[in-house]
Amino acid sequence: MTIDTIKTLPFDESKVREIIRQYPTPFYLYDEKGIRENARRLNAAFGWCDGFKEYFAVKATPNPYILKIAKEEGFGADCSSMPELELAERAGITGENIMFTSNDTPAAEYVRAKALGAIFNIDDISHLPYVEEHAGGLPDLICFRYNPGSLRSGNSIIGEPQQAKYGLTRPQLFEAYAMARKKGCKRFGLHTMVASNELDMEFFVETARMLFDLAVDLDKELGIRLEFVNLGGGIGIPYWPDDKAVNLEALGQAVKALYEERIRPAGLHPLRIYMENGRCITGPYGFLVTQAIHEKHTYKNYVGVDACMSNLMRPGMYYKPGQRSGYHHITVLGKEQTIADSMVDVVGALCENNDKFAIDRMLPRVEVGDILVIHDAGAHGHAMGFQYNGKLRSAELLLREDGTVEQIRRAETIDDYFATLDFSRL
Repeated sequence: MTIDTIKTLPFDESKVREIIRQYPTPFYLYDEKGIRENARRLNAAFGWCDGFKEYFAVKATPNPYILKIAKEEGFGADCSSMPELELAERAGITGENIMFTSNDTPAAEYVRAKALGAIFNIDDISHLPYVEEHAGGLPDLICFRYNPGSLRSGNSIIGEPQQAKYGLTRPQLFEAYAMARKKGCKRFGLHTMVASNELDMEFFVETARMLFDLAVDLDKELGIRLEFVNLGGGIGIPYWPDDKAVNLEALGQAVKALYEERIRPAGLHPLRIYMENGRCITGPYGFLVTQAIHEKHTYKNYVGVDACMSNLMRPGMYYKPGQRSGYHHITVLGKEQTIADSMVDVVGALCENNDKFAIDRMLPRVEVGDILVIHDAGAHGHAMGFQYNGKLRSAELLLREDGTVEQIRRAETIDDYFATLDFSRL
């Protein structure tokens, strides 16, 4: 038997019940204080590097209020689509504070990114003439996404690099830089992204080593002097209570040591370092709040809640029996000190059997009306919502630093569900 209180919350039951009087469950609740403090930790960890910038991955939590917080903490925006570009602009993020890292990109999105002055992070050598033709020429600053293939291993989420659709091979990379320079590009960057939700710090240290070595080789072989290297994102978060978070301070110092070892002796200082994390910035500071509405006892014991997989699809998408995957910690509010002696599946109402937030989870005895908080839902949570079974996406709320709560996205209505349909010709 265990007590389900290993993960803490920035609010208590009385606060949530007060919120529920105005905003019915389910809803997302984000902790502004936690997000800001975490952002400052990352900036401080790489404070030794003049010009360091985190480009927050908009896809993780695409809400302008979250992006405004990111901007106020000195972050840029990592965008990959037209709506994400628009979100960044509306949050006041423009110019080279936008990293446009896209793939299989329509011409109109390149045009919009160029109009905003975004950094183009090109995914394939064939995109150079494509951009030149459709976007009125290439920008002065160009970046290329490198795929190291068998030289690096990926992880279970993003897959092995040689199987990934992203990026250029090394020979293509060198050819692309030469081509870009010939076409008039004058400023250059380098990017890679080979893992997602990775908790091994050494993985990111080795990524820095790989890119620093490439920077040296590009200078030696082509005379291409990079302005920046983008280490990508992928820093994971401790979903399981016994997971260990990546030590950002140690990571910053390890990358600094590599910089002093490889970049400064090669005469390539100053070289700016960029990152594009999403999950590790907001993930631990977002919570899906839901209420128990049913219980069922058949071959197993079930707790039915008013949220479902359309609100948070990660457990159903990634859970594999016997593996440490797809886990989200659950707190039953008001029962944090109660012995977790009840094994249940926590489920939603979709007509899909994988609509489960927890399987064989030991929790305190859950009763109808109890409030359950699903932890670590602040990234790739609401953003991956959908409307299967006619389910409507929930509201997003922001717990401000002063303790007030602000609605930053209203819940969808049935009218929203039907808004793109035309019944007039039936």
